[in-house]
Amino acid sequence: MADRIMAAADRLFYQKGIRAVGVDAVAAEAGISKRSLYDTFPSKDALVAAYLRQRIQPLLASDQAPAAQVLDLFDQLQTRFAKGDFRGCPFVNAVTELADDCETARGIASGYKEDRRQHIAALLSQAGAPDPDVLASHVVLLFEGAIASMLVRQDPAVATQARDAAAVLMRAAGVAI
Repeated sequence: MADRIMAAADRLFYQKGIRAVGVDAVAAEAGISKRSLYDTFPSKDALVAAYLRQRIQPLLASDQAPAAQVLDLFDQLQTRFAKGDFRGCPFVNAVTELADDCETARGIASGYKEDRRQHIAALLSQAGAPDPDVLASHVVLLFEGAIASMLVRQDPAVATQARDAAAVLMRAAGVAI
């Protein structure tokens, strides 16, 4: 039951927005009653929190060099953009839509973004960056900027442009690419 609800919530929340989709629509999409949905998730906030947690993808181990792994994140982003159904980062979307209405969503989104930044910092440290935390923050800004640019420009090439800028920053910091 929870899997069906989560699949429906994922489709609807991502495609239409969290605020635009009520629990009635999620229940209908999942083919269950509203009561069954509430038996599984006691509130829409609980459903949104589960939706966001489900969206967290584990970072996979790679045998690539650390610097290459950082740049590969931009390649993955470009691939995602090219699919044609990109509607932004679900975590940023949730925080934007819910504003101050859901501290839980903000906490999940913040934790997700910080985990990714720390992962990049660890890779940059392994690659020999003298100040990996600062460089990771710069790289993340490029990554997030590519997401925003894609939404406005509808051009998957922004991910490649952001990748190229990240490579320039990394080289300037002394990271071999």
